[in-house]
Amino acid sequence: MSNNVYEILRRPLITEKSSQQSELRQYAFEVRREATKQQIKEAIETLFDVDVVKVNTLVSPAKRGRRLRRVVVRNAAYKKALVTLAEGQTIDVFEGVK
Repeated sequence: MSNNVYEILRRPLITEKSSQQSELRQYAFEVRREATKQQIKEAIETLFDVDVVKVNTLVSPAKRGRRLRRVVVRNAAYKKALVTLAEGQTIDVFEGVK
């Protein structure tokens, strides 16, 4: 895997829960499954110019569902990173969401 910061971070996860956690300086991102905590930390610090205190990761499992009774669909599994920033720092991506 390359160490390109744009390949490590896929997108910010903006939900009701993540917008509440942003008040506690915690932000959620979808990341590559192969990315390590150290790579995620370096990518966040490089892109957003902030100090990362802690990175927690989890892999959300794939989920199956049905459409029109017979058609079975499957959502892919993805890796989520919860990033905690240093005191007094924020990421502007989450500012307009309340």
